[in-house]
Amino acid sequence: MKQRFLRLIAVMAALSVVAIVIVYAILTMSLPQLDGEIVTNGVSADVTIKRDAAGIPVIMAANRNDLSYGTGYVHAQDRYFQMDLTRRNSAGELAALFGVAAVPTDKRHRLHRFRARAVAIIEQLPPSERAVVTAYTNGVNAGLADLGAKPFEYFLVGEDPEPWVEADTLLAVFTMYLQLNDETAARDIRRGLARQALPDEVYTWLYQQGTIWDAPILGDHWKTLPYPDAETYNLKGRVAPMAFNPADLDDSGLLPGSNNWAVAGALTTSGGAIVANDMHLGITTPNVWYRVQLQINDASQLNLSGVTLPGTPIVPAGSNGHIAWGNTNSYGDWSDAVIVRPGPEEGTYLTPEGPQSFAVFDEVIDIKNGDPEIMQVRETIWGPVLEDDPDPEHTFAISWIAHMTRNVTLGHLNIETAKNVDIALQIANTIDMPPQNFVVGDVDGNIGWTIAGQIPIREGYDPMLPGDWSEGSGWTGWVAPEDYPQVVNPESGRIWTANARVVDGDALSIIGDGGYDLGARAQQIRDGLFAIDRFSPEDMLAIQLDDRAVFLERWRELLLNELSDSAIDGAPARAKYRALVEDWIPRASTDSVGYRLVRSFRVEVRNRVFAMLMQPVLERYGGDTELRMSNQIEGALWDLVQDQPDHLLTDDYESWNALFVMAVDTNIEFYQDSYDDGLEKRTWGERNTVSIRHPLSRALPFLSGWLDMPSDPLPGDTNLPRAQGPTFGASERFAVTPGDERNGILHMPTGQSGHPLSDYYHVGHDDWAEGRASSFLPGEAVHKLVLKAAD
Repeated sequence: MKQRFLRLIAVMAALSVVAIVIVYAILTMSLPQLDGEIVTNGVSADVTIKRDAAGIPVIMAANRNDLSYGTGYVHAQDRYFQMDLTRRNSAGELAALFGVAAVPTDKRHRLHRFRARAVAIIEQLPPSERAVVTAYTNGVNAGLADLGAKPFEYFLVGEDPEPWVEADTLLAVFTMYLQLNDETAARDIRRGLARQALPDEVYTWLYQQGTIWDAPILGDHWKTLPYPDAETYNLKGRVAPMAFNPADLDDSGLLPGSNNWAVAGALTTSGGAIVANDMHLGITTPNVWYRVQLQINDASQLNLSGVTLPGTPIVPAGSNGHIAWGNTNSYGDWSDAVIVRPGPEEGTYLTPEGPQSFAVFDEVIDIKNGDPEIMQVRETIWGPVLEDDPDPEHTFAISWIAHMTRNVTLGHLNIETAKNVDIALQIANTIDMPPQNFVVGDVDGNIGWTIAGQIPIREGYDPMLPGDWSEGSGWTGWVAPEDYPQVVNPESGRIWTANARVVDGDALSIIGDGGYDLGARAQQIRDGLFAIDRFSPEDMLAIQLDDRAVFLERWRELLLNELSDSAIDGAPARAKYRALVEDWIPRASTDSVGYRLVRSFRVEVRNRVFAMLMQPVLERYGGDTELRMSNQIEGALWDLVQDQPDHLLTDDYESWNALFVMAVDTNIEFYQDSYDDGLEKRTWGERNTVSIRHPLSRALPFLSGWLDMPSDPLPGDTNLPRAQGPTFGASERFAVTPGDERNGILHMPTGQSGHPLSDYYHVGHDDWAEGRASSFLPGEAVHKLVLKAAD
């Protein structure tokens, strides 16, 4: 019996080994072929794909269409599942792959009917752009078909991949619109609630457009407006319920955006400009970007290096040997909430041309293992109706540039061949994309800034608030390229942007305020640039990695002053809190406890003050109403904590000092409840440990160690150049002089491949995490694949 049992165990073990071998073999079959020749009908001449030791391809072709085919081929072989999720995300088609859990996301995005819009745009593309998209699509489907097995993720979800179609490339662009724009004009609507409930002077004070932290490249910082007096606004007699997340967990300041800057050739050793860019986005495995070098005719016609967006054939940021360029999200006003006035008959609404009927569309949402759901979308001449909004008094339509079919094309193809800054700026002003701060430098040392993307002309309403467009106000056209604001070769030889206000006056009126960031990060970058007289790419990387806590220094002083001897007497936890702050490391470094405690103190104070100031709004609309906190609230907040006016304090607190001490006590309580050891162990690195996960690892946690990147504590935070949170940060960093790319720097999180069995799944990630300089260009080729044109 014992021998029979042992034989059974041995057989089961052998079968397990066989099963593992079979599974491993099947999974490795979905890895791309890296060497050899593959005959294809998709190209007019041979396309050569060389890869270096990090898996970064150099794609060489005879023309742009064949180059696009090769790009689609490598994208599909390395990243097809990511591409599939990207198109499904904007199209609202995730539930067909993942089931009912994805329905809320699908409904949120299906409101915009992006699949239908993408199909319409494809038909309108210029023939040259359409040909590039067609070639890219053919390359994607060839790359997918040439894998020995479907990408491994489809085995895990139990589905087969669907082919790529031309409209999917535009859906990938639409996903970037969703990430970078306010898709439902929520800022306008939430500001509108405050505007209706607060006195004019109070609303204007709370929603200012700048502070002393501003660092625009045109204009100066703005002084904060004085707070209202007791006759205008008095909070005595009111109580402010405190219902918000722990301050330690707050990442609200980490905006999808970026840093970019350029220095003129007069300030560099080579004489060419240097352009630096680190685009801040949510970070997942694999990374949003895919590195390439693209060459036509042995690089004599085109030699383009940088990052691509899988799903598209374009290079949003990089260098072509003549110019280098990068982007940051502009946070201009690209969406507006339009008040919809009901018409005289059911199903109609008022417009400047009289009553019109809503256009009604039934959107079918397919659900894996479930019945389809029908979602009805009503559209106006301005955009779709937001059926679920927080304002009980109004119905809104959303006017958003992404809904305009003219605003999604592949204009970046024209940037690829620009020879100097002037030409690049002219092209940028005609590109259809989520509007960006476009910074460019050329080989002759010139630098420039402008907005890349289409800008609406707004007339007859306050674009910061919901507006009634039924009598003729609203968007009346598009800003002409010659009217775009530009900065070219400023006297300082320096240009910088960081999602904050870049300009003032008429230029700001053209761009608008779509929730641009507090200027602290931009100011620290500006000051870093002016601290150096001669630049190299390594100097640029040092600024990108700057984690000094300049912004929080004054909050530390406030905390130490308010947490006085009397406040810590008989309160050992407060005393320890104060001692750790006193001995802080003044950086968002992984070993700094004091940084974490000061940061949490500021956030807790900010939240409590905002809750007090918004009591009339919450009383009118309900305590669970989601309100808009201005990104510029720091100006008003700092004046309050300095002057401590009694009339702007609710009855929750005997004094402002009581509020400050309660903020500290709340943080102490959170740390005590959340951790078993002492306050001295609460380093910033413990809080700022990255979680860079594969989309499937949450559903399959037993595969997390195989699918996800290492959970490393990293320096950085909001309001300083090294923007970094657990799931958010620099999606790439580069610094390069056009024409001297070999001495440039480029690294990014995760690796090139989306396949965990690939040698290139992790390669390069450590350089990004540790801030090490790695080459802008691919290294020496170790693999060579030729896509041979069929005879």
